[in-house]
Amino acid sequence: MKTIFLCLIFLFYLSAIYAGQKIKVSCIGNSVTYGYLLPEREVNAYPAQLQRLLGEKYAVANFGKSGATLLRKGHRPYTEQEEYRQALEYAGDMVVIHLGLNDTDPRNWPNYRDDFIRDYTDLIASFRKVNPRCKIWICRLSPIGNRHPRFRSGTRDWYTDIQQKIEKIAADNKVGLIDLQAPLYHRPDLLPDALHPVTEGAAILAKTVYSALTGDYGGLHMPDIYTDNMVLQRDRPLLISGSADAGQKVSVSIAGQKQSTQTTSDGKWNITLKPLPAGGPYTLKINTDNRTLVYHNVLIGEVWLCSGQSNMAFMLKQAATASEDLRQANNPHIRLFNMRPRWETYAMEWESSVLDSLNRLEYYTIQGWTICNARTLPDFSAVAYHFGKMLADSLNVPVGLICNAVGGSPCESWISRHTLEFDFPDILCDWKNNDMIQDWVRERASLNIKKAGNPFQRHPYEPCYLFESGIFPLMQYPIQGVIWYQGESNAHNTELHEILFPMLVNDWRNYWQQPEMPFYYVQLSSLNRPFWPWFRDSQRRILKAIPHSGMAVSSDLGDSLDVHPRHKKEIGERLARQALCHTYHRAILPSGPLFRKIKTEGKQAILEFDYAEDLKTADGQALRTFETAGDNGIFYPATAIIKGNRIIVESEKVSRPHAVRYGWQPFTRGNLVNKDNLPASTFRTDL
Repeated sequence: MKTIFLCLIFLFYLSAIYAGQKIKVSCIGNSVTYGYLLPEREVNAYPAQLQRLLGEKYAVANFGKSGATLLRKGHRPYTEQEEYRQALEYAGDMVVIHLGLNDTDPRNWPNYRDDFIRDYTDLIASFRKVNPRCKIWICRLSPIGNRHPRFRSGTRDWYTDIQQKIEKIAADNKVGLIDLQAPLYHRPDLLPDALHPVTEGAAILAKTVYSALTGDYGGLHMPDIYTDNMVLQRDRPLLISGSADAGQKVSVSIAGQKQSTQTTSDGKWNITLKPLPAGGPYTLKINTDNRTLVYHNVLIGEVWLCSGQSNMAFMLKQAATASEDLRQANNPHIRLFNMRPRWETYAMEWESSVLDSLNRLEYYTIQGWTICNARTLPDFSAVAYHFGKMLADSLNVPVGLICNAVGGSPCESWISRHTLEFDFPDILCDWKNNDMIQDWVRERASLNIKKAGNPFQRHPYEPCYLFESGIFPLMQYPIQGVIWYQGESNAHNTELHEILFPMLVNDWRNYWQQPEMPFYYVQLSSLNRPFWPWFRDSQRRILKAIPHSGMAVSSDLGDSLDVHPRHKKEIGERLARQALCHTYHRAILPSGPLFRKIKTEGKQAILEFDYAEDLKTADGQALRTFETAGDNGIFYPATAIIKGNRIIVESEKVSRPHAVRYGWQPFTRGNLVNKDNLPASTFRTDL
């Protein structure tokens, strides 16, 4: 049906051109269509820019009216305006309607929402009446940002309701649907009042409408993550997605499979291949009638995303085992996709050209998939490499590692805008002065963008920025799971992180449509920062709140003065243990001892642990750093002894223990391990 629709449009164009007539395009809308706030709106409003894109065979007319509502009982109904009368007289051959933004006003939607579908249907019918051959598109609304004064009082929710109704109206009335939200949603810098786009934003709208009207989406195109040497996820239905011109046939072939589909009217397509076993190398071919993309040396195996901040970004050449690792670097079954920041967030002011690129979300350098060897490995994540190497060695399958970690980045920068808007909008508000965000993070970001002229200049540390520049562009590339090393930039506020981190995990699982996607993270190491014991214990407790997660302990490998300890091999392998045990169901201990339960008998506190096989000390000395407290909450050093798989703790200063803590120092020298010499997590427990 979509192909027939496009053919009819094409035939209509030909007949109009043959008759020597220009194709009339009517742009119906409110202030966004009108070009409110734009300098020289007659040439910069989106209809004027659309005219330049379409060329001389078209005549585009702007019938926008500022403040207009779709609702006929609204405070300024479009159908009562002079612009509507003029649009009917014009009788456009192509009609683009963008109305509904002003219907979110509390004067309108709460009172008259039940009329919206009927009123929109009648508006569509009125344009068909004056030109029965016209083709009509209605638009999903351009964004209303969180800075809008009514965003949280109702606009956010009413806007969402209207978007859903617009989609239904398009389907019921058999008109085209143009999404004007998506192309500007990640560009709040182009919406200075959170509603009206600047000239560049209007150009984006014009290009979006142009593509919808002509079907021209630039031909066959794949996300940047599709390159030679890639690894595709094994043993599950394999989603391959991209874009092409509307109505084009797209074929995908690999490993004896070949499937075809047709692009939708918005130029998108996806094909789901049957599960492929580990193996390769294969050639992946994707083609339309006029373009073929060929990807060579493709492997099928396990794909993991490796993300976080500087300790995940920490390069292998800087690690303690670098010399040995690089001697063994050549491993064609490990593939690396290294998304390196174009500008590190060092203590410096960035130039204006950098700031413009940041606003365009051009933060990462994409060099494509590479084979692991002595040339490509030194600048890759040490933790990610050792994780992948242990998986490859243990599973005997290819492993693909995607690393997009950014030094200093806070958790909130990795969460999507939609999730934050609905679940935690307060953190989006005036983020450079928002004390929910760590002082250091805000200070460093403010320094980097000090030369910005745009008051809404973006930065990698801004809430949702790294999701938009580093996660969204992956376009749901199929992965097995995530390893995560981050927290240093959120450790100042444990309670806030306990909200944000589960939110991030759920957000990513929703994005990849994998509700049980494994998510394994690193507990912060030892460092002389007073709030780290609380944060480490919070990370331990979060395990129970996030299903299908696991935690690698690193407190035994810390450095009292350096937030970047060099012992990364052990951390990568501890993460790999989590995956081997919980994802691949191998008989391996995933963790060191994790506190489970406490009970008291007289002056003694008796502790039980998970993963407590053959408890011992790492150095053969007595257990250290145990403390106990009575009901007054004052802790005293305690004696701790191992008894089977339990630990008995007591102190002569505490007659009846109420709580026990272990390793409760910023830089701890706790020495409890299990049979595999895996360290116990630091912890505190209260009865």
